[in-house]
Amino acid sequence: MTTFDPKAFRRALGNFATGVTVITATTPDGQQTGVTANSFNSVSLDPALVLWSIMKNSGSVEIFDQASHFAVNVLAADQIPVSNHFARPSDDKFAGISYSKGLGDAPVLPDCAAVFQCENYQKLDGGDHWILIGKVVAFDDNGGAPLLYHGGAYSAVIPHAGVKPKDSEATAAAEAKNQKRLDNNLYYQMLQAVKRYQTGYQPLQQSTGLRTVEARMILTLNDFGSLTASELEQRISMPDQDLQAAVEVLKRKEWLAMNEDQLSLTAAGTEQAETLCKIASDRQQQVFGQFSDEEMATFRKVLDAIQ
Repeated sequence: MTTFDPKAFRRALGNFATGVTVITATTPDGQQTGVTANSFNSVSLDPALVLWSIMKNSGSVEIFDQASHFAVNVLAADQIPVSNHFARPSDDKFAGISYSKGLGDAPVLPDCAAVFQCENYQKLDGGDHWILIGKVVAFDDNGGAPLLYHGGAYSAVIPHAGVKPKDSEATAAAEAKNQKRLDNNLYYQMLQAVKRYQTGYQPLQQSTGLRTVEARMILTLNDFGSLTASELEQRISMPDQDLQAAVEVLKRKEWLAMNEDQLSLTAAGTEQAETLCKIASDRQQQVFGQFSDEEMATFRKVLDAIQ
């Protein structure tokens, strides 16, 4: 039997970044379902197999059992509302949702980063989940940036700026040519700047004992005074179930209070928000304090123009 805290275990698992999918299926008699899942993964290239898992007590298990096919809709970065919609219980998951019918009539959602249409292949026991393996019989690769899930919150892909090799046999001319190209590539320079800025900022924020998403919750509530869970979820782009888990963490720390459906900071929570604001302000001053007001005004103008 597991002896550690399952909530802590879930938080630890959240360190592994995943994509976000909506898995859909239709039974022969026309019952449809769709569930948000980040457990999707590849299994085999030959045959082409993929897997995902669903809670055994989910009301959708029977539909997936009866369906001949299921579709894995890999959500694009701008499809957070779609993820939240299918993550919530509903009598009709497809009310107001645009879709087409795929193989086995499994609903295929539009504008996804990719879609995999699968035959039901195998069902395995996985503790409190069923592991469903599908044989991919058709797929669409739309090439869009995917929606990510990390640390209990939605995220997005930012290409890694890369690391220069310590040793290289490249000629001085080749090195100079490469450096000139990178120096003139403003996108690369912005990525490098963000990386360096975060290197000095995130350890300070994490030293408070808060994860990034929990810090965002505290700072947002400090700005607005109080919000419902739904309003907070929308402002920090966080799935409902993970928001509730983070709320419980902050309540245990006595930094968060709930009055009916309103969330707000306690006095200790407000003090923590001030600490976070000071960390951010100090880091900003450390990096940008060397520049004049005119230079900063130009910098802000550039940032505004490219947002």
